Amino acid sequence: MDAKLTDIDAVFLDLDGTIYLGGELIDGAKAFLDRCQEQGVQRFFLSNNSSKSVEQYLVKLQHLGLPASEDDVLLSTHDLLSWLAKNEISETWLVGTEGMRSMLEAAGISTVSERPQYVVLGYDTELTYDKIAQASIHMHAGVPLVASHPDMVCPSPDGGLPDVGAYLAMFKATTGVDPIHITGKPNPGMILHKIEALGLEPARCAMVGDRLYTDMAMASRAGVVGVLVLSGEATQADVDVLPQGAEQRPTIIVNSVDELLR
Repeated sequence: MDAKLTDIDAVFLDLDGTIYLGGELIDGAKAFLDRCQEQGVQRFFLSNNSSKSVEQYLVKLQHLGLPASEDDVLLSTHDLLSWLAKNEISETWLVGTEGMRSMLEAAGISTVSERPQYVVLGYDTELTYDKIAQASIHMHAGVPLVASHPDMVCPSPDGGLPDVGAYLAMFKATTGVDPIHITGKPNPGMILHKIEALGLEPARCAMVGDRLYTDMAMASRAGVVGVLVLSGEATQADVDVLPQGAEQRPTIIVNSVDELLR
């Protein structure tokens, strides 16, 4: 398998660091998506970033000139909602954005409960001290923690920004509490449920992303082709130090999506 992605029926595309950085498209991203359409390769947008709702992602994609529908966007928040429903959790204290809150509330989950079953942590770009203080109080009282994803940094044109993994380190230092569960990538269910719904073979699908410990690890666990782009977080040096057989090792490495499907 090489960058031509011959015999690939669908690609799952990370967003931050893969399709765009901040508010700017990565060079060649639009042309790559055009090639997907021309070659009959289905494409889906996948993100661990839980700071935005699906609707907010659609607005951003459309603003960047990338048409998309709700069915095209898969978020770690979807995986979180599935986990909460499976565990019959309806009362939470959310450390997350209003966009994330809207998705949880729409699913019937209280996000400001006085007696939460769980503290829920997302990528909160609207973080306030009151949110983290109350979350800490709940955890000190024995309320368990669940996080939407493990990413340490969110890529930006100016360098990595603190993400959920960094917040987890803060809560660990403050309360001694580790999360009971972390949803999102690298959990293979993030893409396998969609692959199964489409009736596709995992081996004929590709995960394209910029992180080794989420994107590439999930590709390995799901049995899909892992395509690492060097336009975001990971570098070639990061790959070089991976032990032989590591699940984070990509199948293909390219500088950016501009090199794919050519």
